[in-house]
Amino acid sequence: MQTIHEPERQRFVITVDGQESVLEYRPIGTDSVDFVRTFVPTELRGRGIAEQLVRSGIAWAREQGLHMQATCWYARRFLDRGKTRD
Repeated sequence: MQTIHEPERQRFVITVDGQESVLEYRPIGTDSVDFVRTFVPTELRGRGIAEQLVRSGIAWAREQGLHMQATCWYARRFLDRGKTRD
């Protein structure tokens, strides 16, 4: 599965069987990002897609030197529990 970053739409996307799974974010000022929503269609759940999306978002934010926060409960789990390490 390939994660595609769509910065113009402020999201990361994985398409499987024609269905989109997304991690949406919003910039906060010039140095922070908020991961606001993760969505995976019911038929695709349990395949690790949401985790791949969140890890891609975190990697991107780190590369950009951004501070991270998560309004999305799922993404927040990775930030709160230190699950951002590989």
